[in-house]
Amino acid sequence: MIISYRKILWVFFLLAIPHYSTAQNGHPNHVKPEDRICFALYTVHENTLKLTAQLYPIENFEPFEVILQIFENEKWITIDTTEIIYPGYTAPFRIENWDDTKEVKYRVVHNNQAFYDGLIRKNPMDNDEFVMASLSCNSVYPQHGGDISKEDIVDNLKRIQPDLLFFSGDQVYDHSEHLAYWLKFGRDFGDIIRSTPTICIPDDHDIGQANLWGESGKKESSRRGHLGGYYMPVEYIREVERAQTSHLPDPFDPTPIEQGIGVYYTDLNWGGISFAILEDRKFKSGLVDLATQNPEIFPEGPSEALFDPDVDARRLDISSAKLLGDRQLQFLEHWTTDWENATMKTVLSQTIFVQANNYTGKHDRPIINDFDTNGWPQAGRNRALSTIRKSFSPMIAGDQHLATVVQHGVQNWGDAGYSFASPAIANYWLRWWDPSEEGKNKAPDAPYYTGEFYDGFQNKMTVLAVANPSLEEIKEGGKLSTRVAGYGLVRYNKKDRTITFECWGRNIDITDPNSQQYEGWPITISQTDNFNIQDGYELPMLMISRENQVVTVRDSYTNEVMSSIRVNGKAYKPKVLNAGSYTLEVGEGISQKRIYGVMAKKRNTEKLKVELE
Repeated sequence: MIISYRKILWVFFLLAIPHYSTAQNGHPNHVKPEDRICFALYTVHENTLKLTAQLYPIENFEPFEVILQIFENEKWITIDTTEIIYPGYTAPFRIENWDDTKEVKYRVVHNNQAFYDGLIRKNPMDNDEFVMASLSCNSVYPQHGGDISKEDIVDNLKRIQPDLLFFSGDQVYDHSEHLAYWLKFGRDFGDIIRSTPTICIPDDHDIGQANLWGESGKKESSRRGHLGGYYMPVEYIREVERAQTSHLPDPFDPTPIEQGIGVYYTDLNWGGISFAILEDRKFKSGLVDLATQNPEIFPEGPSEALFDPDVDARRLDISSAKLLGDRQLQFLEHWTTDWENATMKTVLSQTIFVQANNYTGKHDRPIINDFDTNGWPQAGRNRALSTIRKSFSPMIAGDQHLATVVQHGVQNWGDAGYSFASPAIANYWLRWWDPSEEGKNKAPDAPYYTGEFYDGFQNKMTVLAVANPSLEEIKEGGKLSTRVAGYGLVRYNKKDRTITFECWGRNIDITDPNSQQYEGWPITISQTDNFNIQDGYELPMLMISRENQVVTVRDSYTNEVMSSIRVNGKAYKPKVLNAGSYTLEVGEGISQKRIYGVMAKKRNTEKLKVELE
């Protein structure tokens, strides 16, 4: 008798998930009616609550609707009813005019038999510290470490009570059964998700591909993904994005892309931190045009990676290739100057905008060009970073299975923002940053792999920390929790305007003062380090009559935004990259004051008083 690999996986799935039963005709998705609701995700943005309940498959004549209740005046009050969407069994709620100044108990109810409860948290706007947990790459396969309990992570998150959870991709590694493994994800993390605002964005494995160059939604013919576009049926993509992103704030521009696939790039303002949520692979170009223009480099057609050190990386940067779409860049420009109720900003993406790895899979030969990273295409990467740095934003991502902190460089090293790639929750596919020569201008006594480097695409990067696996971990085939797996924490000090990156391993109590982070962490930067102009031009020192005002600098002739920040205090000296005339916008709303024709100088000792009403 021949047993298929798929059937073997289902056997594992049934054994690994105690809630599942084959009681009714052997149906693998059967649960008791009182367990019909698996978990729920929510966000609150600008007084709008969006919550998506995820249900197990509805059976027989059970109703296809659920209700949302809140506990008020010592009783449960129904505030909304919604239909369960098939396929996927998701139930999205939207509540306008939500009062985010208080904590509220909620519960989702199905058929008056299943009850799922949690807390809608109070907006932590007045807290000096804001903590976000960053997680990615949650395999469920035994060979990927999926049979290792996630309780160690959940227990630690319960101890520290982060203000926000960020799952940056690959929540699901099965490439054809998203629903089944999404339910497993919900059981693993539901106890912390149910009462914590959560950002969740799908990546390549979530939507059934090895890699994703979305190319504005075109149809892909290979599951490798290297030709560009989406392989799985459109309804499958919609189901995945509906499950993982329908609780996010409304998209900036909801216009669908090709095949009718939706978009979800948007922003979330919570706790005084404004997050730009990028889906950085959706518009990214595939590799067909690149291979066509360089047949001697790609003799066998498009390839996800190159291993030849003699290839001139400049030939790989074709002008027609996109990283972010035009719509996403317009969104980032708009978001840059929107500081309402925000003190600091951050960009959240699926992967980092640099190739901070040079060995992959096995430590046997260096990978020179990894097109799956956002180090390619170079021109598109530089356009994106040049926009992102205007808001003094760090970038947080996952995907790489290699935790890193890197400062990007566009024209020069260190002239753009920092990125933190958090480690994989379960790390089977290993990567390393192991350069043959030590970095330039590295800190004294810092590891050889830190300092200034060119990545494989000749992008400038300054490496601060890397959680490299040891060579012994290649041979280790049991507990994959030892393979530099873990998660990240990002701590924002809104009073001091600093950001601290923490990188934690698995199976340790992070509240124990003897517990150690991965080597090189924690790392603390200031908000303004994300656009630190070393060799530029100065505008006058602004002496503002009111503290903590927004200051936006625009080019006088093009009106292009050069930078925008909520300053800390009353004094601020803007810097720009080039000499010339600039317009300053100081303040917000009707009290904003515009000052025209302000000249930038190499050394500017002038002071400019700004009186606001």
